Amino acid sequence: MDDVLGEQLRYLFESDPTRVWNLREIADILGYRGSRAKVLASRLASLAEDGEIMARGDGRFAKASGHSAGEIEGKLEIARSGAGFVTDAAHGRVLRIPAEGIRGAFPGDIVRVRPVKVGGDGESGRIVAIVARNEKLICATISIVGGDVYAIPLNPSYTSDIALDSAGEAADGDRVVIRIKSRDGANPRGEVVDIIGPASNPSLDTEAICREYELPGDFPGEAMAEAEAIESIPDDAESRLDLRKRFILTIDPAESRDFDDAISFRILPDGNRELGIHIADVASYVRPGSALDREAFRRGNSVYLADKVIPMLPEALSNGICSLRPKVDRRAFSVFIAYDSAGRPVARSFAKSIIRSGIRLNYAQALAIIEGRRPEGIARLPSAAKELLAGASELALQLRAIRMKNGALDLDLPECRLQIDASGRMTGFTLETYDVSHQMIEECMVAANEAVAAELSLHGHRIVSRLHEPPDPAKIADLSVSLKAIGFAPGDISNPANLSRFIASIRNHPLRAQAHTLILRSMKRALYSAEGHGHFGLAKARYSHFTSPIRRYSDLVLHRQLADYIARRRQSVPATFLASVAARCTETELRADEAERTLLEIKKFRFLQEQIEHGDPVSYDATISKVTSFGLFVDLPALVVGGLVHIATISDKFVRFDRFGGALVAGNARYAVGQSVKVHIARVDFAARRLDFALDHTGDRPEPRSGHKGKTRAKAPAKRADTRRKR
Repeated sequence: MDDVLGEQLRYLFESDPTRVWNLREIADILGYRGSRAKVLASRLASLAEDGEIMARGDGRFAKASGHSAGEIEGKLEIARSGAGFVTDAAHGRVLRIPAEGIRGAFPGDIVRVRPVKVGGDGESGRIVAIVARNEKLICATISIVGGDVYAIPLNPSYTSDIALDSAGEAADGDRVVIRIKSRDGANPRGEVVDIIGPASNPSLDTEAICREYELPGDFPGEAMAEAEAIESIPDDAESRLDLRKRFILTIDPAESRDFDDAISFRILPDGNRELGIHIADVASYVRPGSALDREAFRRGNSVYLADKVIPMLPEALSNGICSLRPKVDRRAFSVFIAYDSAGRPVARSFAKSIIRSGIRLNYAQALAIIEGRRPEGIARLPSAAKELLAGASELALQLRAIRMKNGALDLDLPECRLQIDASGRMTGFTLETYDVSHQMIEECMVAANEAVAAELSLHGHRIVSRLHEPPDPAKIADLSVSLKAIGFAPGDISNPANLSRFIASIRNHPLRAQAHTLILRSMKRALYSAEGHGHFGLAKARYSHFTSPIRRYSDLVLHRQLADYIARRRQSVPATFLASVAARCTETELRADEAERTLLEIKKFRFLQEQIEHGDPVSYDATISKVTSFGLFVDLPALVVGGLVHIATISDKFVRFDRFGGALVAGNARYAVGQSVKVHIARVDFAARRLDFALDHTGDRPEPRSGHKGKTRAKAPAKRADTRRKR
């Protein structure tokens, strides 16, 4: 049958390409009224699905024309919800792909996407072609049920398990490395290419993460030879600013071994305050084009896993000659910034220097000194250290206040530091506090990063910037709705200063962490760019990364550029090289973040599973973050995890969902968002990375019911659920 209605609609949209139509207007023109209006609505939806017209979120339609409606190609990322995201890097667009529109694509595949809808939650589309398959190997766990052999991917973003013809020499429950052979049929099919070992063995978790995220292993022999040839600091003090008599100190986490930054502070003759930031001069050892340089570029950054550090540079450099250890001479790159009494920078200068750190402090020791307490582990504290910290901390508080007034976002998300024993097993944890000692060092580093970026950029030098773009207005609108849903009154947060004030106003609120998480999710991701400038989160117009050349390649490149600048060497760095550095460093940073987060999650899940197996789950303080008809979502601040309290575990009485009040009611008990409760772990679903908790009651604990609403493993046999729970 000829598509008469389709042709009429195409002609209508072609006749006025810029007009946006609503359904009623189209129906009046074409004479589709009454029951025929449903036919019209269905045909419009079909044309939008095919990308011939654009369906807007407000129920209106427009002609699909220009880039905004054209197909895009990009790498597919899949969230744990099953939804996908594809970014058009050239134009900054992100298309959301509903789970049902993934159409057999895997994370990392290059796909072509056709936009089909635009609304308040952004653009969505559907995959029309898989341009190139991601050929990376996958870390997974063998599951053998009857005669069927499957591999359950370690990464829960994979929405289906992998069918295997054979497990080879691997046993049920082994972690293995899989190569995908085909993606046709109900499950992708693969083959085992390597065996890591039993998934139940926590000592193999880190190896599995390294394999899954393709983290670098040993350094190439040529790079190691270059590093080992650097035995001591060259005698070039005469060509450097000699700061060995100036009191300088380092402050780092207690477990750190690579000290790449130090600070100094003094009052100048004119009454201004001079902050000195001294950074390890890695560039004087790692020459462009050398084996060390090529390997540093490949790695992009150091990776800090729960029980292992994968450095960007060999330890002979990172923990040796480049590390700003106390009482030894070290090459540095120094940034000096003078501030007036109002905290305004009035002068800045840069110099290649040689320093000798007077003392090394950890954050707890620095905090004790700032607060006037005796620091543990220090027999004799130099008076110069007290004076330095007093002056620097006072200046830092002033600089921080100025940033917040300018609209910087003070997002303080808790960090859970794990205690890992020799077998790789998590035995405990501590919650890191972001106190004034951390804030002081952060402000010093932010000041140095901004000073270098401004100096080079304003003098016409192209650099790799640390770019953090403002959020999309639609995301801020969604954020406002989400914050209101959990009980906040954020006001007009489309203004950055208002958003900053809102964050400050909820500092002591029980749902502060949940609000900070929502705000963070509404923001664009910070990245490296050879084109853009500005950091929205820090409220800085010019910003770069300069202060960690031991662990970030972007900083090393910037050191070289600043060295050429102060030496008056007009070196023109090719734009293509800077673009490649920005792209590589963004990619490796994302990889490192994902690997670090996943390993922490695995360790925590093992820790909680052990509590179930031992029959004595620990009681945790939790905050209700969401109430649904099927249960309570809770967050555990101590462990920085969240999960569901299923409605079946709440009470042996009838539990009623108060939709309008946003609460679950059981007898006289009422559970609402923001309320504090005590919970214990009830179920760990490792494959889907989901946790079920149960409320602690004074009497017997009710038996938890299995599962909760959410993403299921696509096309995975239901009879294999118990197999997953054993891990």
